[in-house]
Amino acid sequence: MRHRGVRNWPPVWTKARREGKKTVRGEVGILRYVQSISPPSDKCYLVIEHEMQYLVGTLIFDDVTFCRQIGNLLREHVGRSITEIGDLDTSSTL
Repeated sequence: MRHRGVRNWPPVWTKARREGKKTVRGEVGILRYVQSISPPSDKCYLVIEHEMQYLVGTLIFDDVTFCRQIGNLLREHVGRSITEIGDLDTSSTL
């Protein structure tokens, strides 16, 4: 998956609370929540739990429809590890 030619998976994970500026990279944590913006947007926000903290990541897409499809797919996998989700075959959404 890409946005303007740059890979967007996995997103950079940022600490959900304002104290501190912690960021984490990679396929880490457990997916806890997926939020797409309405009306349809090119952004999908993810919340993960990693090392007893909540972190937020943003996926940005070139195509609003594909963003919605990925958001729906991710919602089906809340509670699974980001590593497992990263291994999913998304070719059916293309």
